[in-house]
Amino acid sequence: MIGIAYAAEAGGAHEEAFYLSPEFWVSIAFVIFVVLVFRKGMRTVGGALDARSARIAQSITQAQHLRQEAEAALALHQQKQQEALKEAQAIVAQAKVEAERLKTKAAADLERQLAQQEKHALERIAQAEQKALAEVRNVAVDVAIAAARAVLREQIGQGKAQELVDQAIAQMPQRMH
Repeated sequence: MIGIAYAAEAGGAHEEAFYLSPEFWVSIAFVIFVVLVFRKGMRTVGGALDARSARIAQSITQAQHLRQEAEAALALHQQKQQEALKEAQAIVAQAKVEAERLKTKAAADLERQLAQQEKHALERIAQAEQKALAEVRNVAVDVAIAAARAVLREQIGQGKAQELVDQAIAQMPQRMH
């Protein structure tokens, strides 16, 4: 600049070529610096973007894998749930059949038990009737014996009674054999 200013003061007619000026070379250096920095920065930024893109792609792949696993787990869970539901329905059906069987068995057992109790009651009634008949017979026999004694005492005298007793005693050994 000093040279340009000096030349301008000296006569001013002569100017230097633009490529000889320091501003030109500073501008060129600046442009080269910016281009180099831009390239280096683009590489770094590009690398960072590529790395980020790779991480994002990996995350997406991992997320898809996790989603597939979750869908498989959900399908498996739904299948198990359906199997459990079918099993529960089978258990309920079996329980209904078993309950019906137990109900039928209980009714049959109750009927058999009632029939058995009725049989026992009839047997006790028959025994009571036989006992009552035996008691009535015993009473009738006792009454008949008492009546026969009374009739015999009235009709047969004391002497005749002694004679009949002696005959009965004499016939006893023959009747026992």
